[in-house]
Amino acid sequence: MQYYHFEIVIEKEPEDEGYFAYSPTLPGCFSNGKTIEETKRNIREAITQHLDSLRSHRQVIPQQEKLFHVEELTVGVP
Repeated sequence: MQYYHFEIVIEKEPEDEGYFAYSPTLPGCFSNGKTIEETKRNIREAITQHLDSLRSHRQVIPQQEKLFHVEELTVGVP
């Protein structure tokens, strides 16, 4: 089994309940969900299906040279 690493971005839906996710490395690959956890599961499935399609068409699976992690951090200031 070969493993690939992808950055994902999860954003709050502006006019709807829920979240939207995509990977900047895989244009056109996106998903959504009602919670962040559901959205993560859904984007993982979407990426898996996207990779299956790329492989079946003998296309290169893109990878970023440098992965990064962005996370929200809440800080209280008196």
